[in-house]
Amino acid sequence: MNHLEIARVYRLFCLTVLVIMLTSSLSAQELPDVELESAERLFTLKVLPILSEKCFGCHGDDPDEIESGLILHTREDILIGGDGFGDVLVPGDAEASFMMTAVRWTDPDYEMPPKENDRLSEQQISDLEKWIAGGAPWPDEEAQARYQAEEWSQEETDEGILFKTIGGLSDEWTYRRYKPENIWSFQPVAKVKPPSEGSHPIDAFIDARIEAAGLTAAPVADPATLIRRATYDLNGLPPSPKEIAAFEKASQENDSEAWESLLDRLIESPRYGERMAQHWLDVTRYADTSGFSNDWERSNAWRYRDYVIRSFNKDKPYNRFVMEQLAGDEMDPFDPEMIVAAGYLRTGPWEHTAMTPIPVSRQLYLDDLVNIVGQTFMSTTMRCFKCHDHKFDPLPTEEYYRMYAAFSTTQPVEREAHYLPEENTSAFEEQREQVQTLLDFAEEKLAELKTIEEEHAKEWFAERELEYVSAAKRKILPDEEKPPRFYGLNSAQEGEIKVREQDIRIWSRAMERFEPLAQSVYSAGMDMTNSQKLRVADPAKAEQIKKARSLPKSHILTGGDVYSEDKEVSPGVISALGIPTAYGSNEDLFALPTGMSSRRLELAKWIAQPENQLTTRSIANRVWAWHFGIGIAANPNNFGTTGNKPTHPKLLDYLANQFVERGWSIKKFHKFIMTSEAYKRASDHPDIEALQTKDPDNDLLAVFEPRRLTAEEMRDTMLFVSGSLSYDMGGLPSRPEINMEVAMSPRMIQFSLAPAYQPSRMPERRNRRSIYSLRIRGLEDPFMEVFNKPNANASCERRDSPSVTPQVFTMMNSDEVTSRSLEMALRLNEEAKSYKDQITQGYRLIYGSEPTSNEMKVLTRHYKDMVKYHKKVDPEQVVYPTSITRSLVEEFSGESFEYEEYLNMYEEYTPDPQASEVEPEVRAMADICLLFFNSNKFAFVY
Repeated sequence: MNHLEIARVYRLFCLTVLVIMLTSSLSAQELPDVELESAERLFTLKVLPILSEKCFGCHGDDPDEIESGLILHTREDILIGGDGFGDVLVPGDAEASFMMTAVRWTDPDYEMPPKENDRLSEQQISDLEKWIAGGAPWPDEEAQARYQAEEWSQEETDEGILFKTIGGLSDEWTYRRYKPENIWSFQPVAKVKPPSEGSHPIDAFIDARIEAAGLTAAPVADPATLIRRATYDLNGLPPSPKEIAAFEKASQENDSEAWESLLDRLIESPRYGERMAQHWLDVTRYADTSGFSNDWERSNAWRYRDYVIRSFNKDKPYNRFVMEQLAGDEMDPFDPEMIVAAGYLRTGPWEHTAMTPIPVSRQLYLDDLVNIVGQTFMSTTMRCFKCHDHKFDPLPTEEYYRMYAAFSTTQPVEREAHYLPEENTSAFEEQREQVQTLLDFAEEKLAELKTIEEEHAKEWFAERELEYVSAAKRKILPDEEKPPRFYGLNSAQEGEIKVREQDIRIWSRAMERFEPLAQSVYSAGMDMTNSQKLRVADPAKAEQIKKARSLPKSHILTGGDVYSEDKEVSPGVISALGIPTAYGSNEDLFALPTGMSSRRLELAKWIAQPENQLTTRSIANRVWAWHFGIGIAANPNNFGTTGNKPTHPKLLDYLANQFVERGWSIKKFHKFIMTSEAYKRASDHPDIEALQTKDPDNDLLAVFEPRRLTAEEMRDTMLFVSGSLSYDMGGLPSRPEINMEVAMSPRMIQFSLAPAYQPSRMPERRNRRSIYSLRIRGLEDPFMEVFNKPNANASCERRDSPSVTPQVFTMMNSDEVTSRSLEMALRLNEEAKSYKDQITQGYRLIYGSEPTSNEMKVLTRHYKDMVKYHKKVDPEQVVYPTSITRSLVEEFSGESFEYEEYLNMYEEYTPDPQASEVEPEVRAMADICLLFFNSNKFAFVY
């Protein structure tokens, strides 16, 4: 008999003795009156899953790693106990069972499970107690299967509801129950009616909740507040003093007509599309570069940005907008607009280099697509069920990979797409010349170094009495028949050659800005090469065509590992919604096409149908958040259990239905929301103490929540009121001035440095609206960043607006704000003669109202003080560099070297007005404008 058999016999002997003792003990006491079947059912449905999830990992799954000698796989094992534990389970007596002490964490030396995050809930602890009190029965597998079948046959119980899906990786997951309120978003949109008639439907829902809470709503805000609020919300800019005066007058005559007329004017303004597009680009993560270590320029990404602006301005039906972005290239592969629209699938950060295997890069791209599509259009975080069935929502991991398969034939490319008449190409000639100058400079410097290298190469051939072979021809020669690379060059020259070669790649890439290309996708097999330049498969190259026509297979990837393929899957959609696809059949209601094309198109149709509860709720909630600062469901990218539940679920369903009934029109939906009393309420309340006590987070919307201007709104407003804003729409990104230190700071890109950031030469190019500013993932504008412009690497569902100290220093000291202050002072100097009139006009432009007498006294005194100060100060003229010396370390020698970077944009540069160029009185007025910009009244919308 071996040692394992001896141990087993010993355990059986101990068990026999223990059972005799327990039987004697149980017969001597009265057991709780719990039916055996009920206890067995409790064990099967509640206790066994607890043991399996929380305990078996350390106490039974691996025989070679049993903690404390305690096995929990069977009742007999538990009764035996472990090393020094004989009373782990005492059937009929939970208090005497040491396992209850462990799971309750009442003994600091024995806390199980040991991790805080794994602790049992109160309900789980209660289930264990009831099971033990019922005699701790452990039914056989046949009985367990019977209990499970009975449980699974009931659609709804006290534990929750079953959700039909294609099934998870285990029966326990497939048949788990959900509280209806936790999976509200997966249930069909209810056809609800407003709780009362006679008022705006939105107000009926909101006011009913306010009244039920014993509160009253704030009154309607005054006209000046309302026009400022609406103008910022719809156009992202403030109203002019004339517009405010006209609206106030019209409101006195007929306030409802004046309000509707105002909304119509703002919605039809070209500024509307620019404002709404900023919201959308936050979600889609738009940028003009690729991100990561090789932050390559995506030269034509601006075309997608402009497509979004056009779509909002044209009020493109949202369901059409969805489909074009997901599958425009499959809807009409010959329409440039559709090719550009599919650029949505290229907005995320991505790279592929020789350092990463192609399957890994490919997986990263497809993972990103699956997740961003779920977040953008269905408010669902898809990555949560990539490695396992979703822990909280009815989303099996197989469906993650069915969605993954829907994109498995999607290839990122730069596609030919001729420019549309409405696309702005006016800056092409100017920028082409600027880029060509930098490319010529890099090629000239490289040629100088190559000339030196070739002189040494000639010496190498001469020393060996060999005929000289040019650099181009000797590439095919064996190493022993040609000089080594960089022969005769020193470390600095070797390093500079690599820099110049990289510069040529960078500026050659930049020359694609002027070609009719679009950052887009097409349907093909695996065809990628690198993230620097991607093209459709070349018909002349058989190998490329072969790869492009090779239909990829998709599998469940165990643990999300691309090299751990499991079950093969076909393209499909989320089954929990209960909405079949048009392509589906009785065998698979949720299937998508399996061919090379049409996978995305059928997915887009499924997402964009009016019955899709996630889609309609998602966009209704987003638009609501654009107006109220927070959605009815506070996490617009996550409608799952881990996201915040809606504060007004019936209202959200009502809005989702209304949105579809109004033709998927976002413009009509804006007007519907903004004509409600809820939107027009004042931001202060007559009984603020009661409000803060009963509704501290303003969930009931008894007042309008003030919001701080976004970074873009702050910059655009300063340009607007200073008279410097350029309204030129679309086209190549503009390059505003940013902090010079940041602009010139070294930024790595592969084995070299990225070019320094250079602003556009002319103010009219620099001072366009912020949505047109160049967006470099690896180089954020410090002003934008400090005011919470989101990073383009992740989808932003809602702008944060905390107040932090760097914002104060930025507004008081940054070049951006001081330049705008000086420009505004110059405008005021032209529009008004006396300094008092200038102060009054500045006050009107920024705040839309007249200064009080006390404010005028303070501002006048400050102005006079500043005049005295500036008469004593002689500002220095700003000098812009035309070159900069860079320092790098050569990768092989480890020695540092220097090289010159050419800053050609600062040649013939037209700077913003300089303090050195204006009189002390203008500089003093600029200080007044600076005060205006640093006030809460400027920075907040009330």
